[in-house]
This record gives sequence, C-alpha cells and structure tokens, in this order.
Amino acid sequence: MASSFRRFLPLAPSISRTSRSISFPGLAQGLGGSYRSYGGTASWEELVSKFEGRGNSAEVDSLVLEDEVEKIRREFDSAKKSFLNIPEALKTMPKMNPEGIYVNKNLRLDNIQVYGFDYDYTLAHYSKNLQSLIYDLAKEHMVNEFRYPEICMEFKYDPNFPIRGLYYDKLKGCLLKLDFFGSIEPDGCYFGRRKLSRKEIEEIYGTRHIGRDQARGLVGLMDFFCFSEACLIADIVQHFVNAKLEFDPSYIYQDVNRAIQYVHRSGSVHRGILSDPHRYLVKNGQLLHFLKMLRKKGKKLFLLTNSPYYFVDGGMRFLLEDSMSDRDSWRELFDVVIAKANKPDFYTSEHPFRCYDSEKDTLAFTKVDRFLPDKIYYHGCLKSFLQITKWNGPEVIYFGDHLFSDLRGPSKAGWRTAAIIHELESEIRTQNEDAYRFEQAKFHIIQELLGKLHSTVASNHQSKGYKLLLEELNLQRLKARHMMKGMFNMSFGATFLTDTGQESAFAYHIHQYADVYTSKPENFLLYPSDAWLHVPFDIKIIPHHLKVSSSLFKS
Repeated sequence: MASSFRRFLPLAPSISRTSRSISFPGLAQGLGGSYRSYGGTASWEELVSKFEGRGNSAEVDSLVLEDEVEKIRREFDSAKKSFLNIPEALKTMPKMNPEGIYVNKNLRLDNIQVYGFDYDYTLAHYSKNLQSLIYDLAKEHMVNEFRYPEICMEFKYDPNFPIRGLYYDKLKGCLLKLDFFGSIEPDGCYFGRRKLSRKEIEEIYGTRHIGRDQARGLVGLMDFFCFSEACLIADIVQHFVNAKLEFDPSYIYQDVNRAIQYVHRSGSVHRGILSDPHRYLVKNGQLLHFLKMLRKKGKKLFLLTNSPYYFVDGGMRFLLEDSMSDRDSWRELFDVVIAKANKPDFYTSEHPFRCYDSEKDTLAFTKVDRFLPDKIYYHGCLKSFLQITKWNGPEVIYFGDHLFSDLRGPSKAGWRTAAIIHELESEIRTQNEDAYRFEQAKFHIIQELLGKLHSTVASNHQSKGYKLLLEELNLQRLKARHMMKGMFNMSFGATFLTDTGQESAFAYHIHQYADVYTSKPENFLLYPSDAWLHVPFDIKIIPHHLKVSSSLFKS
C-alpha cells in the first residue's frame, strides 16, 4: 500500500527526509505561513494511518487524492471569505509616484553635462484631440489618393481601442499584444475590431508563442502616433471583412502607414495643430523652469527633432508664451537646434548638416563645421554631430518618446537615454488603487492554489471533486484577469503589463533601450541635479510595477 501511495505524491512539494512531512513551500509563503491557516499539514504517518484498512491499493490511492483535493478546497473556501473585504495591510502599502523617474540602469546626474531633447511628445505634449486629427487626415488621404471605398470617410477614431506597444501582423492581419517573452496575450489578439478566441489564435498561429519566422511579419507600433495608426488599420480590416472582400493584410499596413507618413511630411498635421494650438497642445509651466535650471547649472542643451523648424517654433512659442517675455526667445535655451533630422537614419547615415534660413525658408550651401547658438540646422548625422561638439557619449542624455527612432540609436552610440511615456502617469495611478491591488492579490492566490492542485493530482486520476474545483478556480482567475484588464483598457489592458500582471513586450523594449523612463522631462525637477538614480535592489524587470503579495490575505 505504501508503495502505491508513493506513486501519487505531489510532484511540486518537497518531502523532508527527517520529519517526512509533506510541505508546499510556494503556497505556504504565498498565503502567509504554514498550511494550518488554510487547513493544516499532514505528515507521512498521518496520511498512511488514516487510510490503512480501508480496502485495496486503488481505493486507498483514490481516498488519498480526494483528501488532498478536499484540503485545497478548504483553502479555497477560506480564501474566498477573505476576498469579501480589502485587507487593511493592502491599504497601507506604499504608493508609486506617477511623476517619478524609474531606473533600468544606474545613472549619476552629476556626470551628465549635455541634455538632448526630441520635440513631439517630449518637450511638447498633446491632447487626445490630436489622434482624431491624424486619423481623419489619413483616412481622407487613403480615400482620395489610394481610392479606398468612400464609406471609409465615415470611420471615427476610437480612443478606447488602441494602446501603445501593439504589433500588427502583416501576413495574417492580426493586431497583437505580446508579453515580455513574445507570447500572444490570450485576450489581446484582434482581427479587425473582433477579438479572437484562444482556439482561433491557435488555429492561426499554432501556438501562442511567436517564433522567429513569424516575428519577421510583425511591425511594432511604439510611438504616440501609433494610436491613430492601430485604430485605422483595425477599422480598414474590419470593413473588408464585413464587405466580404479579399485583401492582403500587408497592403493595408503599407497604405495606412504611407497615409500616416504623408500627413506628417506634407505638413497637414502641423498646419492643423498650429491653426488651433489650444485644442491640440497642452501647456506646462514647469517646462521652462526645467530648461532654465539646466542652463543655470552650466549644462549644454540641444534639440534634435524630425519636425520642420516652423512647426517647432510655433509650438514652443505657444507653450512658453505665458512664461517668457516678448523679448525672450526659446532658442536661447539651446546651444544647438537641429530640425528635420530624419531619425533613426540620423544615427547611422553620413548626411551633412545644412544651415537653415527661417526667414527665406532656404538651406545654405556653406559647409557646417561648427554650431552657432543663433542658427538653425537641418538634416546631419550623429558622426558629424560628435565631431563638431566633442561631446562624449556617457556625458550625454537624450530624451525621446519613440523607443526605436529616438532611443535605440543613442543607446547603441553610448548616450544615456530617457524614455518619455506620457501614459505612465495614468497607469501608475491605476496600479496604486486599492481595487487593482486587491484583484492582483486575488489572482496570485488563485494561481498558487491552481499550481498546488495540478501538482497534487495526476492527469489520469481526476475525480469529479477535482474537476469541479478546477473549474471554480479557473473561473475566479478569469474574473480577476478581466477586472485588472478593464481598469486600463477594455480591448488590450495596460501598456506595461499583461492581464496577469506580468510585463509586456513594450516593457521589454523600455527595459532594453531606456536607462530611465518617466512621464515628462519636467519630472527631473523633483530630484537634485546631481542625484544618483539607481536601480532598486528588489526589482527584477520594471521598477514602477509594485507586485502585491497574496500573503496580505493571511487568515
């Protein structure tokens, strides 16, 4: 009987050679101590003696398994009672600062002598109205120039649908959210505006994990302009599906991307913004204070943007008009101003700099071998920039919002990098809420109980009690996931996190290319100018994500 009993010992638990008691370390720690809080522990002798004399080996095996399932059932019932109220310990947990600077790589600000900035979504912040403007201009271009159906003119931008960091599959036409390891989020895969089921995902991809060959067909939507792009792609795909028209998903991406690029390069978006800056630009009085503080500390400042000068000039004048006198110019804040830089090619090309005459709207033909503070420069490349300025990589930090166009090049060149992620503030505020932390802790408890249940019962000995408990646990886990997801975005959830509270693929890129990240550059005013920004000792991946322990529900 004993030998038969051994065959059904849990796989995950450890068995002490001295006391021969069965323990489940993960659950004991996660739920706040020994099993006695949720039903007690059982030694080898107790289990064997309990079932001795009750029949043959098979019957004993079945009784032992039922006893283990019943223990997990009692633990689950006890946990559900604790779900009725938010624990006081959870309410006293520290809150993360929505305006904080979060560190992936240690950074000593006293070593930074040069501060560089992108313009759009870095120095300049925009209202949500901008996404509708870009969406409308792009769809008009697709109808008028690419001859898309007239009905597309009726499409409206949906601010509740997309998030940053999605991927579009040019081969299969799906809009995907991936986790840190490149697996598809079960509730984050859309074909058009319809969410695909797990079964449909498996039918299309074979598995949730995106392999290297499949990854070649993916394009990342990583900057702040990607919201309108992702929504327009999904709406176009959905139209073709509804109309039962055959289409190649790669053509839709190419056309939408070309339309988005056109409305920027043609100046349509720029003219729309400058025609009504109060509608699109968000003023912030702390921006000038931050830039002036850097100048006062003797730091060098430069502006490096892909936007044309007239657009940057109009925006900066509007943003700083309440803080600067008519005699002052925002250009006096910067040692070098470079527009139409054509990032990311700027970091790898050998294009020469051209001096730009803003009054005549012309480029000079003289060679640029030095930067003058009262001049504007176009184009150029990193190689020439470093040769002219003599600014060494580690003493330079560059702020930008696009992980690939703004930060990947500087990171490889040895500059320090700061990612500006505007939506970080709202996501941290959500994560600070007791309701979100409550659901996160509940989810962790269910995960631990599921892990214990799976490791206790073999697949070929699943009783009715086991199946019923498994179904209830999975249902509770699904409810917690949906609750957490809905607190951020009903379609795709959080930008940095998956529905299970793990890190997303976007978080992976932040971790890879950003030394630090924050919601806006002015947040650096909250720290001393010579501060040492260091990675917290207890952080594994994303420093602003505070994981809630299930031990808060200890009975």
